[in-house]
Amino acid sequence: MNQDFSRRNLLKGAATLMTVPALAQLASAPVMAATARTPSPVAKYPRSGAFNSIDRVLQRAVDGRQVAGVVAVGATDKGIVYEGSFGKRDAAHGPAMSLDTVFWLLSMTKAVTAIACMQLVEQGKLQLDDPVGKLMPELASPKVLQGFDASGAPTLRPARRPITLRHLLTHTSGLTYSNWSDKLAQYEKFTGLPDIAESKNGAFAAPLEFDPGDRWQYGTGMDAVGKIVEAVSDQSLEVYFRENIFAPLGMTDTGFLISSAQKRRVATTYIRQSDGSLTSMPFEMPQRPEFFSGGGGLFGTPRDYMALLQMLLSDGTFRGARILKPQTVAMMRQNQIGDLNVNPLKTSAAAWSNDADLFPGMPQKWGLSFDINTQPGPNGRSAGSYAWAGLLNCYFWVDPVKKVTGAVFTQLLPFYDARMVELFGVFERGLYTGLASA
Repeated sequence: MNQDFSRRNLLKGAATLMTVPALAQLASAPVMAATARTPSPVAKYPRSGAFNSIDRVLQRAVDGRQVAGVVAVGATDKGIVYEGSFGKRDAAHGPAMSLDTVFWLLSMTKAVTAIACMQLVEQGKLQLDDPVGKLMPELASPKVLQGFDASGAPTLRPARRPITLRHLLTHTSGLTYSNWSDKLAQYEKFTGLPDIAESKNGAFAAPLEFDPGDRWQYGTGMDAVGKIVEAVSDQSLEVYFRENIFAPLGMTDTGFLISSAQKRRVATTYIRQSDGSLTSMPFEMPQRPEFFSGGGGLFGTPRDYMALLQMLLSDGTFRGARILKPQTVAMMRQNQIGDLNVNPLKTSAAAWSNDADLFPGMPQKWGLSFDINTQPGPNGRSAGSYAWAGLLNCYFWVDPVKKVTGAVFTQLLPFYDARMVELFGVFERGLYTGLASA
């Protein structure tokens, strides 16, 4: 692949990013109209015409070149109720999008890592409130980045308290991403510290931006959780996930290391230009990483990921496999940050992410790897539902009250694209409306 578009450069901070126009010069031809659609497989129980409005909106989005292609899937505790694939994996060349198209999941990986971690908590091998330094020496003596002196050199001080597993799972550890942190981007530029996106172990020497437990800020803690899972299980995440999560759930198309056959089914990544048009760009996760990224390294298909969401919706069991205990799933979807609130993501790298807030104006809490809406959502989900997303504009939610889950998949930059967020909302609203009338 073109190394200029590796995950490392994709996620680097603003100080080292190319601009969107510069990317456009290197990217391939503008997107052509992509209207082809593959038939969906037979649903788990008969699909109703009540969901036709979703088809129409998603197809119009492709016809209008808002997206090159999109897949949407919805389910209840009784099974799949909606599957739709629209457009093409590569709008210029095809083939059509399908339920087995491979997507780079990025931060949708975090849910899998959290599940693995909580399996070990269930077994008594990990404790949420124990310091993690004994399992991960890089975090044994954390330093807080206070600022920079006149020469631009960073100033550091010892953290006031140790980092715990709960801090890592809830984004309250002080570890941050340079995509949403000017300070960390500046630190990386001055010191040459590798960004976490490079999947190099040296990235774990990054300083904290605040003392553990002081606030919520989205960050790299789940990559540390992945390393801890490996240390305790004595297995790589690739093997642990496969044996303890993917194989039991029948997720045969998900992993960190992609085969040649799977690579042929990967959806092309696109960049939204300032005029709203799309251009394609190469993208692939590191295939020779120094560590498997528990925060963002997985690829997978919509069918596979829906199995994971259905397991969560069914309180830990799916297809006869018990992945987690019901009380563990309940804990994961409960507020784990107390009086703290989830803060909106403020971009430090506009080429890769817009500002993002799943529920503007609504207090949001964080569970054990999920954003929790404390009030009913505007498109149908209940208060207490939980959700997250991936950088390339993939989104999911799980509603434990109404027993509904859904996800949309595309491969598009920058994150929190306004058109894609709107489509996600239309899909959610259409799913709930269709269920009510079916």
